[in-house]
Amino acid sequence: MFADRAKIYIRSGKGGDGHVSFRRELYVPCGGPDGGDGGRGGDIIFEVDDGLNTLTDFRHIHKYMAKDGEAGGKRRCHGKDGEDLVIKVPEGTVIKEFETGKVIADMSGENRREVILKGGRGGQGNMNFATPTMQAPKYAQPGQAAQELWVQLELKVIADVGLVGFPNVGKSTLLSRVSNAKPKIANYHFTTLNPHLGVVDVAEGKGFVMADIPGLIEGASEGVGLGHDFLRHIERTRVLVHVVDAASTEGRDPIADIHAINKELEAYNPELLKRPQIIAANKTDAIFDEDENPVEKLKAEFEPKGVKVYPISAVSGQGVKELLFAIYELLQTVNLSPVIFEKEFDLKSLRNVLLPYSVEVTEDGVYVVEGPRIDKMLGYTNLESEKGFRFFQNFLKENGILDELERAGIKEGDTVRMYGLEFDYYK
Repeated sequence: MFADRAKIYIRSGKGGDGHVSFRRELYVPCGGPDGGDGGRGGDIIFEVDDGLNTLTDFRHIHKYMAKDGEAGGKRRCHGKDGEDLVIKVPEGTVIKEFETGKVIADMSGENRREVILKGGRGGQGNMNFATPTMQAPKYAQPGQAAQELWVQLELKVIADVGLVGFPNVGKSTLLSRVSNAKPKIANYHFTTLNPHLGVVDVAEGKGFVMADIPGLIEGASEGVGLGHDFLRHIERTRVLVHVVDAASTEGRDPIADIHAINKELEAYNPELLKRPQIIAANKTDAIFDEDENPVEKLKAEFEPKGVKVYPISAVSGQGVKELLFAIYELLQTVNLSPVIFEKEFDLKSLRNVLLPYSVEVTEDGVYVVEGPRIDKMLGYTNLESEKGFRFFQNFLKENGILDELERAGIKEGDTVRMYGLEFDYYK
């Protein structure tokens, strides 16, 4: 079954924690800290695979997680980096943040491989925090947290020309005649349940890619019928070809059909109406009324608006060559660079850096909290002001420092010391 949408959970690897250890060797006094750094977490990478044309694989596996980095070791040993996870997708896949629908990346054109989530950096071991005043740091940096997201994958086919029209007007028959595509063809509505692509050769070295979009119906832009699921495939096309049943074999008015389709396209995305259009008046071999020629009516209605009408018969091939040359010539007048969806979601908002701290209890019952995280916070906080002291209290709570003190056994009235500053602890 064709699949063009999927919701998946992705998570990069967490960075490995830095290690706390001290060099202890015979005849080496004051060996100093030698805790190694943690390894980097694995990245989540999306890569285009030309062998794929659907998102079917994502129907069965919904969670993709890269490996975490290993923790650092003693003797300055660096933890092993986590393996990256490469997720293969077909060309034309748009990756969106699930909640907002904002585009993270469009795997089209030259964008064949992109890192979506970066693995967490490994934490630094205590050997990195030794200073003249702190020669034996008993803390190390925790590994940077993993990044995680629920994303929506949407496959938007990449074609130069899109065949649009109501069901059973002959789009699949036309595509099968002019290209190497083999769509299912039968005389009933919704034979085409998924887009078909075919390469059309107009002349030596000249050609284009044509897509047969499943039949649209009125209300498609609101989710009625099959149209809503496949309207997205028209977004990349540069020329739209309206295929209509000029003979009205099913009693439909071809002029009203074109207006109805354009109305649905405008409701879905007004930009689509700015694309050049051509009308293929199909089934002319079934027109028997010589007095009222429906093709002339179509020309009178649309050619003054700049939309050319070409009478064809997809079954017999009559007029098809002229239509293809007209499409090719029209393509030369539009921008031939692929339609790429620009990035909208800022992945930097997912990144954070954690600096280490330690909590120790001295022999006289004072709880000492120190580390780069505390030092950095005290450097930009004015504890003399009420606002600054409130910020300081929130910092201790939000960073889990108060919880760490309670786990260490602190009680009300006990003293907390931070870089020469002492406070009495009260809840």
